[in-house]
Amino acid sequence: MVQRTSNAEVMSMDLSPKKPAKAYGSDGGAYYDWSPADLPMLGAASIGAAKLHLFAGGLALPSYSDSAKIAYVLQGAGACGLVLPEAASEKVIPVKEGDTLALPFGAVTWWHNAEGASAEMVVLFLGDTSKGHTPGRFTNFQLTGAAGIFTGFSTEFVARAWDLDQDAAAKIVSTQPGSGVVKIAAGHRMPEPRVEDRQGVVLNCLEAPLDVDIPGGGRVVVLNTANLPPVKDVGLGSDLVRIDGKSMCSPGFSCDSAYQVTYIVRGGGRVQVVGIDGTRVLETRAEAGCLFIVPRFFVVSKIADDTGMEWFSIITTPNPIFSHLAGRTSVWKAISPEVLETAFNTTPEMEKMFRSKRLDSEIFFAPN
Repeated sequence: MVQRTSNAEVMSMDLSPKKPAKAYGSDGGAYYDWSPADLPMLGAASIGAAKLHLFAGGLALPSYSDSAKIAYVLQGAGACGLVLPEAASEKVIPVKEGDTLALPFGAVTWWHNAEGASAEMVVLFLGDTSKGHTPGRFTNFQLTGAAGIFTGFSTEFVARAWDLDQDAAAKIVSTQPGSGVVKIAAGHRMPEPRVEDRQGVVLNCLEAPLDVDIPGGGRVVVLNTANLPPVKDVGLGSDLVRIDGKSMCSPGFSCDSAYQVTYIVRGGGRVQVVGIDGTRVLETRAEAGCLFIVPRFFVVSKIADDTGMEWFSIITTPNPIFSHLAGRTSVWKAISPEVLETAFNTTPEMEKMFRSKRLDSEIFFAPN
């Protein structure tokens, strides 16, 4: 049974955006993750967060995780090998910046950046660790390499499982000295990615139809079970939001008891979060590479710097619902005028002025 964090504990937590720390790496790339010790809301929300950086020729060795995840390609292009539970063969998926993949429990993946690539490939992983070994942190199980699971079995068990003689069994589990991320040998041929393997598995957020498009304000692509069906198996929704310079994202909250986990992809800006009893629990500037989490039902708003701000978020429900407190769809527009007059203890004239604002604006407000 998951122990729920008390209101007092949530209100006292450090919610400030954080950058990840390097967990391991080699000349092929590196793996970074966020720790619940540095970002306590990870543990409270049972959310894991990590980034994979692959240099040219880098290979993230085949592995599986204790958590369902959303993978988002932040930069570059390459290939993702995917073997779903009970699948007879792997998919070799060509991936590029903006691609999103839903990785359910039991999925085995490998990631590769081509030998001649001109840029790093960077992949963000966000997921639910509530059923994992460590709340707030992914535990990955390597199939090969120095930390591969077969290095823990005796030669007898390996030989019996793979129908090998003892010498072959000992050799095959000891010839890969790398761990997690390696660099492939020059000239080694890797499997060719297949465009058809993207079907039903990948959605590119930079090419998908926009769910919200406010000229001068911002744009949103929402990922849910309708446009990326595997999201249902992962239990997470996600979105990519891009707001223009000096634009504001309306104050709002997730009204289905979900956490919002936000990674700043580009740009930066100011962030405010208001919690229980109208207490402002966070006022800070968020910049590219940082991650922060908004607790359940807390209200968040952002204002971009001059260059704008772009963020990728997961929400801990596959079909999230948000309620906004400003703009044409604001709950204030639906509440009776008489109730608002009393609630704000104001005059009918002031209530009318308040209601008359933002009649044409949605959730993003361009600077005046």
